[in-house]
Amino acid sequence: MTAKTLKIDFVSDVSCPWCIIGLKALEQAADRLAGQVALDLHFQPFELNPQMGPEGQDIGEHLQQKYGATPEQSQRNREAIAARGAELGFTFGMDKRSRIYNTFDAHRLLHWAEESGRQHALKHALFTAYFTEGQDPSNHEVLVAAATGVGLDAQEARALLASDRYAAEVREREQFYLQHGIHSVPAVIINDRHLIQGGQPVEVFEQALRQLAQEAAA
Repeated sequence: MTAKTLKIDFVSDVSCPWCIIGLKALEQAADRLAGQVALDLHFQPFELNPQMGPEGQDIGEHLQQKYGATPEQSQRNREAIAARGAELGFTFGMDKRSRIYNTFDAHRLLHWAEESGRQHALKHALFTAYFTEGQDPSNHEVLVAAATGVGLDAQEARALLASDRYAAEVREREQFYLQHGIHSVPAVIINDRHLIQGGQPVEVFEQALRQLAQEAAA
């Protein structure tokens, strides 16, 4: 039996904890279906905080302003996220991460990385840099280090970040998904038609991938 390839547009932000949870669950679902399903995975840009300034903002202050969350609610939410991450093999270094940052340049770098087939690896590197290590994903040196860590050229990465290369392309993709009703992430779009929203359990992704692969084969 030949594995059925499903096109996946994974709309997400590198500062979204549910996005790494959703990605890990999707990957594990695909692993369970190895030989039956293959993923043609493309990461699409979404900014949770497009107006965020270069200095970032304290996470507690940000969550209180944006969602009205009390410190106790935020703490419970952080604990739930860390537990879900641990189940999927991802470490949230909650004590290391105290600020929310602008992620536009990270999305430009990801756009570039797709050209050389290193987008998937870079996405993971950026999630780890921010959520596990508490680094600033708007900082160009952090971005260059993540890029070189997955085999991209440091000099070209630095030149790209110093320019406005891919800015128009990233904004166009962001607007495309907003105009198509994507206002929260992760949004997992399969074969341009089927939407799975949020950091769903592995079983939800597994069932959906199996069903859509069977439909495509039929």
